Amino acid sequence: MNVYVKSYFLRGALFSGLGPIVFGIVLFVLDLTGVEIAMSGRDVLCGVVSTHLLAFVQAGSSVFNQIEHWSVAKGMGIHFASLYLAYVGCYLANRWIPFDWRMIAIFTAIFAIGYLAIWLAVYITVRLTSRKLNRYIG
Repeated sequence: MNVYVKSYFLRGALFSGLGPIVFGIVLFVLDLTGVEIAMSGRDVLCGVVSTHLLAFVQAGSSVFNQIEHWSVAKGMGIHFASLYLAYVGCYLANRWIPFDWRMIAIFTAIFAIGYLAIWLAVYITVRLTSRKLNRYIG
C-alpha cells in the first residue's frame, strides 16, 4: 500500500474521535447559553457519525500537502476539495444549512474565503520562518 494512503488512514483514525467530542462541546455550550435543543435519536446519531467522518477526512487530508511529486496547486486543490465535500456533506446531513443552492453558495463562499485566509497565514508564517532559519545557517 502506498505510504501516503497509509498516512491518510492513520491520521484519520488517530483524530477522527475528536469530531464527536467537538459536537458534544458545541451542544454543551449551547445548553450553557440557554439555547433549547430538541434532538431526536436520528439527529444525535447523524451528528456523531458525520462529525467523526468529518474529523477523519480533515486529519487524513493533511497528507495531500506533503506529497512531494505534486505541485503546490495540485495538493492545495485536492486538499480544498476533500475538505469542502466533507464539510458541506456534514452540514447538509445534519441540516445545519438547508439544501438550497443559495445557502450552499453562501456556505461555499465563506468556506473558500476562510480556507484561503488560513492557507495564506500558514504559507506566510512558514516562508518567514524558513528565511530566518536560512539566515542562521548561511
